Amino acid sequence: MAPPQKGKPAAKGGKPEGKPASKKSSCYEISGDGLKRKNRSCPKCGPGVFMASHKDRWTCGKCGYMEKK
Repeated sequence: MAPPQKGKPAAKGGKPEGKPASKKSSCYEISGDGLKRKNRSCPKCGPGVFMASHKDRWTCGKCGYMEKK
């Protein structure tokens, strides 16, 4: 007799049910012929490193720089 398997049973159909759709499109706005990101970039790290928007502050995930809103 085989020992019982541990962990979750295999999912049928591939994609998990109830997974929300991606909200990446809400981070960008269309301006002219291109896209523009709504978030700020970090003044210490330079362009390409974006700051996270919290309720009362902006925070850089790379260097830890913080600005109050």
